[in-house]
Amino acid sequence: MASISNEQYDNTEPHLSETTPLLHASHDRDVESLRSSRNLNHHLALHSTYDGDDTPYKDYATIDWLHDLVKDNTRHGIRDANVRRVNTTWVRIAKAWDSASGWVAAFLIGLITACVAFVVDVSVETVAGWKDGYCTSNIWQNRRACCAADEDCTTWKPWSKSFPSAYLIYVAFALLFGVIAAGVTTTTKMPLPPVVDLNVADNNDKNDNQDAQPVHRPQGKILYMAAGSGIPEIKTILCGFVIPHYLTFKVLAVKAIGATFAVATGMCLGKEGPFVHISTCVGHLVAKHVPKYAQNQRKMREMLSVACSAGLSVAFGAPIGGVLFSYEEISTYFPRRVLWRSFLCSLVAAATLKALDPTGTGKLVLFETKYGVDYDVTHYFVFIFLGICGGVFGGVFCSTNFLWSKTFRKQPWIKNSPVVEVCIVVFITAVLQYPNPLIRETGDIIMERLLVDCNDIKEDWICEQEAKMHGKGLYYAWLISGTFIKLTLTIITFGCKVPSGIIIPALDAGALFGRMVGQLFPGISPGIFAMVGSAAFLAGVSRMTVSLAVIMFELTGEVNFIPPFMVAILTAKWVADSISADGVYDLSQHVMGHPFLDSEQAVVKLRALKDGEESPDLDVLMPPKRVMEQIVLRTEPNNQIMISSLRTKLNGLSSGGMFDIGLIIVNEQGICIGYIPESNIAPVLHLIGQQELEGNDLISFANDSFERLVDRSSLNISTGAPLEYAVEMFGKLGLSHLVVVDEDTAKVVGVIGKKRLLSFLGRLE
Repeated sequence: MASISNEQYDNTEPHLSETTPLLHASHDRDVESLRSSRNLNHHLALHSTYDGDDTPYKDYATIDWLHDLVKDNTRHGIRDANVRRVNTTWVRIAKAWDSASGWVAAFLIGLITACVAFVVDVSVETVAGWKDGYCTSNIWQNRRACCAADEDCTTWKPWSKSFPSAYLIYVAFALLFGVIAAGVTTTTKMPLPPVVDLNVADNNDKNDNQDAQPVHRPQGKILYMAAGSGIPEIKTILCGFVIPHYLTFKVLAVKAIGATFAVATGMCLGKEGPFVHISTCVGHLVAKHVPKYAQNQRKMREMLSVACSAGLSVAFGAPIGGVLFSYEEISTYFPRRVLWRSFLCSLVAAATLKALDPTGTGKLVLFETKYGVDYDVTHYFVFIFLGICGGVFGGVFCSTNFLWSKTFRKQPWIKNSPVVEVCIVVFITAVLQYPNPLIRETGDIIMERLLVDCNDIKEDWICEQEAKMHGKGLYYAWLISGTFIKLTLTIITFGCKVPSGIIIPALDAGALFGRMVGQLFPGISPGIFAMVGSAAFLAGVSRMTVSLAVIMFELTGEVNFIPPFMVAILTAKWVADSISADGVYDLSQHVMGHPFLDSEQAVVKLRALKDGEESPDLDVLMPPKRVMEQIVLRTEPNNQIMISSLRTKLNGLSSGGMFDIGLIIVNEQGICIGYIPESNIAPVLHLIGQQELEGNDLISFANDSFERLVDRSSLNISTGAPLEYAVEMFGKLGLSHLVVVDEDTAKVVGVIGKKRLLSFLGRLE
């Protein structure tokens, strides 16, 4: 996930750069003004989202899914009308291309994502190997490829055969790779630009309007675009918000390079999360060249959901799991056509990666196992125990990471220099992990070794240790110490300013713990418990269920162990939910200030309030009278609008910091006839500037350019409706705003914006 700092407004908000994805943001300001609810029987007033508060989520523009749906339907109507009117071969071809372009884009996204993943996979294994030695025949070859044709592997030369010297070289290379990873990541540090760019609205210079109020450019928060996994930001984008520059080619390239060196350090992080971000970048770069996606934000987000499936497909060689992951964990809106295209995209990505064969095994299954033994009913108690432990780890992970952030990341010398933090974590990791042969390698190699079935004693060092009749004490010590070292290092690593994910570290910790538990049960391979334990620990952290079960059997090829996976995953989720209601990605969004609406959880919160003393209604979200006077514009006769009045209203929104509310246009009876959303304010200012240059004093909806910028069919809700109705409408229809009207007269009495709703729900935590 990206890391954030709020360097622009030190006096108003805490520095989020010192937080981690699990550090709960605190509100230091007391909101003095409370608005009483409309019902006089309410004896406890709720905070207003307008009085004494900064504009919530001011750095994020919102899209309106319903409005974009209407635009797409209009485009389809125009296309079909053209076919009926001019039924030529070229017109029919153009229609066929328009229908097939989504499938072509999905195919290309899967293909390109697999190629990028191949380069990253090979590069990670090569660079990570340089910590131990190099290939004498070709220094660019990794150890696996170098030893493929030589059973004794004489072509691979270690840097030193002395343990102290090899130890020192290992740590030095890890530090070098950490500096490179953090250094390239910091090149993507940038502020979010203002939602409304007032440079295009500086129209007073042309007509010398002295009455206009001065406009101040809003300052945005700072984002490290390539840091973290990117999954929380992608969830925010797919929820209907805009994070500019987050899916550019530069971010893609830095993410790939940074992930290569970050994973090669041996830190407790993985490249699986970054692969989702990389695939989404690929999806955006491909889809923006297709007009129907480039010109419609709703359609673009459909293609981004498709692209997400390719990311996890190439990360684990799990095409079905990739589709389910996009559906369960990432996407807010997932219609059937997105499911089909995700299926194709994920298939192409997995098939292409198998053909490229980065591991040299020729197999798609990443951690294929053949245990040759089955479990019995009594082992279900062990699986449940592993689920409980995984759930406890997932829940406790939040508080421990929070404590680490409060103590260490608050230090000024750490907060102001993310590279220093990365170097410290890399140094600690390398020093602790190198002596332990179980956790010395990168995360995916550790996972592969811990799941070994040991049908052949010489298959791995682990098998040789477990085959001993006596003298296993040192091996048990490595298992126990490795488990606790991995758990601890995962806590302090999560949140560093490098491309990284939480999936592989959670799997590694669970596999170590499971293998350790498996030593207590003779007659069955300990790898089975390592496999189930890894699923339990990841479920506790991420709260994935169906998609995780599918990913695990695609990872291992062990279809017979789906019931144990399901038992452990469900148990881990229930236990983790009882400790912490949100998974790691949801908490990351809250902490980093990314807006996200989960309508189901929001309705649960509101119903809980109704069961208590408070019973909130729409009034808590509606602007007070003084604000309504600023955001409502009455038309002249014949629904014409004075340009000077429109300019004054929009400048008032700027000076009051209320761009996110938008401007409501009502007729003489007070009925809403139009709404100018936040994203259209700058184009409207530009348009009326042109009208003034032409000598016009009035503008009307007969002007096509003006009408396209105004929402003439805004959805509304009556004042008597429960607040839950508004939440459901925002969540299920994807609205950016909702006009509130009097239930008797239909006159406009307020407006609810998506950002204000999220700000209110956040205060209910």
